[in-house]
Amino acid sequence: MNQKIITLALFGAIAFPVAASADTSGMEEIVVTAARMPQALDKSIADTTVLNEQDIKKSGAPDVVTLLRSVPGLEITQNGGMGSSSGIYMRGTNPNQVLVLLDGVRIDSATMGTTAIEHLMLDSIERIEVVRGNVSSLYGSEAIGGVIQLFTRHGHGVPAFNASMGVGNQGTQRMSAGFSGSVNDTSFSVNAGRVKTDGVSAMNPLLMTGANPNNNGYDNSTLDAQIKQTLNADHALTASVFSTRGNSSYDNNYNLAVTDVNNIVDNIDKLSLASDDQISSMWHSQVRLSQGVDDSHYYTNGVQTSSYRTRSNQIAWQNNLKLADNQHLSLSVENLKQAVTSTTPYPKTSRNVNSVLGGYVGEFGAQQLQLNLRQDNYSDFGTANTGLLGYGLSFADSWRATASVSNAFRAPTFNELYYPGFGNPSLMPEHSVNREAGLHYAANGQRVDVVYFDNKIGNLIVYGAAPLYLPYNINQAKINGQELSYAGDFGNAHLRASATFQNPRDANTGLVLVRRAKEFGNFGVNQDFGVLNLGAEVRYSGARQDGVNTLPGYQLLNLTARYQIDKNLNLSARVGNLFNRSYSEVYGYNTPGRTLFVGLSYQQ
Repeated sequence: MNQKIITLALFGAIAFPVAASADTSGMEEIVVTAARMPQALDKSIADTTVLNEQDIKKSGAPDVVTLLRSVPGLEITQNGGMGSSSGIYMRGTNPNQVLVLLDGVRIDSATMGTTAIEHLMLDSIERIEVVRGNVSSLYGSEAIGGVIQLFTRHGHGVPAFNASMGVGNQGTQRMSAGFSGSVNDTSFSVNAGRVKTDGVSAMNPLLMTGANPNNNGYDNSTLDAQIKQTLNADHALTASVFSTRGNSSYDNNYNLAVTDVNNIVDNIDKLSLASDDQISSMWHSQVRLSQGVDDSHYYTNGVQTSSYRTRSNQIAWQNNLKLADNQHLSLSVENLKQAVTSTTPYPKTSRNVNSVLGGYVGEFGAQQLQLNLRQDNYSDFGTANTGLLGYGLSFADSWRATASVSNAFRAPTFNELYYPGFGNPSLMPEHSVNREAGLHYAANGQRVDVVYFDNKIGNLIVYGAAPLYLPYNINQAKINGQELSYAGDFGNAHLRASATFQNPRDANTGLVLVRRAKEFGNFGVNQDFGVLNLGAEVRYSGARQDGVNTLPGYQLLNLTARYQIDKNLNLSARVGNLFNRSYSEVYGYNTPGRTLFVGLSYQQ
């Protein structure tokens, strides 16, 4: 499947629906991640995708990683099956250049520089917002490629109970239960879930002869709870807790014996307390105290070999001011303290980040304007200044053109700076400049987005020759391309399609960056037949380089079905990789092959 075929297929899907049936869009979709202020999705200048509760249910996906594979501009790799180490490549950027937030809270590892998103199950997630492009001026470090924000469930309406359970091949079992609602001025939500699978052998023993060929299983337990107390019409307090524990078996090609059993126990925790206050009709204030924890323990044959724990404590005060109708200003101050505890003797184990930021969004008739400025002051390397300027112009009733220019940065990790015998404390932050231009159509239940992006990343941190592999700043990367996406309704049929054509390359050598395809995309359709919903998704990726090895392109077909037995009970099924295609996302690592899962869910 070449680029011409994908382009023709996508534009064929786009060309037909523009004159389709009447508007089924319903209420306006509101997003908060793209500007850190509520705004209509159709007014957002940043390229944003929203996955709501219905999208999550109809996908049949068991975890966040599986669901995100359908989002435009995202490539995801896993070192094996469910629960194995994952990497998110957003518009060709590195996994450590994508920021993941949980209810606005950082839960990343300060040693690795990434978030263990493979341990986040969908039983606790109500909504996901994905913003593509530089947004460091909103969120600080890591947002060179963009931001993924996950929102946990919250309570509303009459208190009600929900539960689900299911089984699948590869010994997969899932169960969850929750209770949520509101009573007088108090709303609440409590959810718990468990996932277990025998998995597959993570490494291909034909390519990695030192690895144990046994299956690598996974076990996850998740608990989250939220309570909101409305004091009066203008003041509310919210407290939330989230905790997930994932036990992953993994393969190591450098085992002392091929029978060695390796596993990682990861704990991701989030605590948050927020006060929302409407000071006046023009001024809304929020103060939030939060803590995010990433705690990893490595074992070989049941004996712990190492551990790494990141604790991120954050205080944030955000003030949203209404200057006039359709004009809003946001002013914030933040303090982030990251502390590392490890069996590895890091010479430095903490750092402070003080930040100030401001943002403006305004509408002037057919024109939209967004401006963001931010300064982050790090205790270990100094100051980083970032900004974003975006412009939108609506025309011809349903069309809109957008353009933006922004810069972003990534702070070096504790491993890169301080790991004994490896770190380089002289490292400077990576930085980037991103330019985008887009054309958008939204009307009659149809949405089309065509975006061109150009991201230049400097001061890239690379690694020297063996045996030390010392990190240093030298390389530059250039990533440019086009992103096309479509979503539309035709009565009871719902279509979506996307294609990304990109050239992520090392600016010095011209070589394509590892594990990134020059072209990838997907096409999905869901059809309602009364109480039955059927869905299909085709996912395509072109060839990728992984070091000196070429990973062939692949095409996968996934199927879903959801049957409403009665108003409270639903039966669902998902078949992943229906034709059992053999493919690899990381050289030497297996993928799960065909998967089948059948589940039953109850909503009171």
